[in-house]
Amino acid sequence: MKVINHIREIRQKKGITQVKMAEDLQITRQTVNAIEKNKYNPSLELALKLIQYFDVPIEELFYLEKSEGE
Repeated sequence: MKVINHIREIRQKKGITQVKMAEDLQITRQTVNAIEKNKYNPSLELALKLIQYFDVPIEELFYLEKSEGE
């Protein structure tokens, strides 16, 4: 299974730039970019911060994509 996120869509819908989000969460813009491209899964702590930051339920931000055969 692969963790997929809707961070980019939610961030854009709320009118927040990657730079602003990175500053607010005290991470780099490169980290934001990597998370949005599903190249990096955030730590549990950062995932919880993201949920609070966007004020959305976890299911709206992250979901598991099942691989073939699962």
